[in-house]
Parts: sequence; structure tokens; C-alpha cells
Amino acid sequence: MPPQETLEDAPRAHRLPVTVSITRRVDESRLPEVTHWVQAGVNLANSYDGFLGSGWVRARHDSDEWHMLYRFADAATLEAWEASEDRAGWLYDGRELVEVARVERRTGIEGWFDAPQPGVAAPPPRWKQAVTIWLGFFPLSLAFTYLTVYLVPGWHQLWPLATVLITTLCLTPTMTYLLLPFVTRMLQPWLQRPRGRR
Repeated sequence: MPPQETLEDAPRAHRLPVTVSITRRVDESRLPEVTHWVQAGVNLANSYDGFLGSGWVRARHDSDEWHMLYRFADAATLEAWEASEDRAGWLYDGRELVEVARVERRTGIEGWFDAPQPGVAAPPPRWKQAVTIWLGFFPLSLAFTYLTVYLVPGWHQLWPLATVLITTLCLTPTMTYLLLPFVTRMLQPWLQRPRGRR
């Protein structure tokens, strides 16, 4: 029987913090029960390894939409919470109080540009974000430039708008889905280092 994988052995991609955003519609006639149910869920999640915090906010005073953010240290600890009997029981208790409208998970740089939320770790400073993006963009842009000049003679003599359009259409998804997640994983210890420490 092969040895069980430990947290240290897990791929780095699975050790990135994961933030989950959930929008729920709430029965406005039962607000005290909803508030009690929400707090019970936060207290329950707080007893699980890897829980980094959470926060609930209402869209407006007269809105039936409540937004919740919660964060776990990595995908494995999040999965342990989401697959737990405790969470299943808690959700069952709230089945007549709330209705899920939307769920979204974020890792890497996806949450960097959001407004700060209660209970969620702050994103890295802007200068670190800029360095990370540049470290991905510079080699990709350089490689794309050399490839196009080599494979498509006269490429840079085309109409400037066309070259910029084609370039950005090719590089933006490559940066978003491949390069930036990779660079973010490599720089994770530095990006998450507390302010005041270099």
C-alpha cells in the first residue's frame, strides 16, 4: 500500500489559499434565525484545520441577498470542510432559511484587485503585484516578439492596430490561465510575507 500523501508532498498548486464567495438569498421574515444560523456556520468552520476567516455582508439594507466570503489555507483543507458531515448538517439546518444564488472560488491573483473583505487576508502590496505581473509578462512578450518576427516576416510592418490586437488576444489568455498562476505559485512565500519584512 503506497504511503499517504502529506501536506508537504502535495503539489504547490494545491497549497495556495482558496477564497470562496457565496451569494445567498435570505428569508427576510426570519432574520434572527438566519443570523444565528450564519454564526453557527462560522463557528463550525473555525474548528477545522486551515480555516483563515470569513465575513458576511448584506448587499443593501432592503436586499434579500447576503454575500459570504470564507478562506482556507489550501484546496485540501477546503475540501475537508466542504465534504464534512458537520457542514452538511449545518446546510440542512438552513435549508428553509436561505437559498444559494452563486458560488465562486478564487486562488492566485484573482482576489488581488477586490476591495478588502472582513476576515479575508489582505492581498500583497501593489508593488509586489506589479513585479509578479512583469515577471510573467516580460518573458512572454519577448518570446512572442521573436517568434512572430521569425515565423511571420514583416509582422511588425503591419498596421499597428492589427499587431497590437492580435498580440493582446494571444498573450492575455496565456498570461491569465498559464503564466500568472505559475509565477504566483513560485512567488507565494514572498507575496504572502507580512508587511515590514522583505
